[in-house]
Amino acid sequence: MKKLFTLTFVLSFILSMAQTDYHFPEESSRHEGTWLQWPHHYQHGMTYRKRVEQTWVDMTKALQSGEKVHIIAYNAEEKNRIIHILEENKVPMKNMDFKMYPTDDVWIRDNGPIFVKDNKGNVLIEDWGFNGWGEKFDFENCDKIPQRIGKDLGIKVIDLNEEMVNEGGSVETDGNGVLMACKSSVISQKKEATRNKGITQEEAEEMFETYYGVSKVIWLDGVTGLDVTDMHIDGFMKFVNHNTMITMNENDLLELGLSDKDIKTLYAASNTDGKEYKKVYLPATQNKVKTAYGKQLDEKGSYVNYYVANTVVLVPNYGDPNDEVANQMIQGQYPERKVIGIDVRNLYENGGMVHCVTQQQPAGNLLN
Repeated sequence: MKKLFTLTFVLSFILSMAQTDYHFPEESSRHEGTWLQWPHHYQHGMTYRKRVEQTWVDMTKALQSGEKVHIIAYNAEEKNRIIHILEENKVPMKNMDFKMYPTDDVWIRDNGPIFVKDNKGNVLIEDWGFNGWGEKFDFENCDKIPQRIGKDLGIKVIDLNEEMVNEGGSVETDGNGVLMACKSSVISQKKEATRNKGITQEEAEEMFETYYGVSKVIWLDGVTGLDVTDMHIDGFMKFVNHNTMITMNENDLLELGLSDKDIKTLYAASNTDGKEYKKVYLPATQNKVKTAYGKQLDEKGSYVNYYVANTVVLVPNYGDPNDEVANQMIQGQYPERKVIGIDVRNLYENGGMVHCVTQQQPAGNLLN
């Protein structure tokens, strides 16, 4: 019994020490650059690529003046084609680079590297597992992206593939010790949504505490099967800082599929000081989204899925009257950055917006 107690104490001590080793910097902190996986035709066809590609051109044009843009092209032929498209759109090329890796799709927020800092401020990569949102889609190429980037950058990679599947869009952190997530897209054991077979809530929390550097995890139930992601939190909630969150009003959240219970939990959430977050309520689109090529979709659009870069904030826009309302509200939260609306109508048909297809690399020395 004494040996068991000693072993438990040692393991607990090691875990507590590990919790201080890594910190996930808030998105609004200084970036070295932004990573994008460029859409291609190899997986979903030429029509798909042509319909969504302008969104990547617009994001690259907006980002390149304030930070590096790292573009992942499927192969050398695609790299040359992308360069030609960017030049046609008069996008300056001086602040970007290209990597050539085969990918299954564009959702680098979910499959890409999670850049964190150690306790000395050095940047490294966490490579969490990715299984195509519970094996709904092919994922083998995208699952390799963090390791490929780590090798090319010569940066230390912590391989967590055997420990836990975790998609970047399924968690939100306030930069000061709090992480929020939906159980439906992290620990659900329903067959159509399983990321981590047999994982418990406590085990997931320990992983987040250790590798995101948080001390408090707030769970919403979420909804399994509502969409491909099984309700990623970055579609309806985002921390501005450790005092403020951006979300939506109750009716819009209900329309998105949240339960009354989840809305109460979200609205009552507090930071590590026990203070309830100040809330900014963005509207949904006034109308259900219609794609740029004329297809009427069944859902309204969310503006919460925006991306904060060094000098700009990229906000999903839908050709809707509420675009300007949301842009101005978000601008008020980031007065030193310029809000730029990015047309995501065609991308939205495939289940995502701006935050879903971007991944930040924080500024700092790379840990080799």
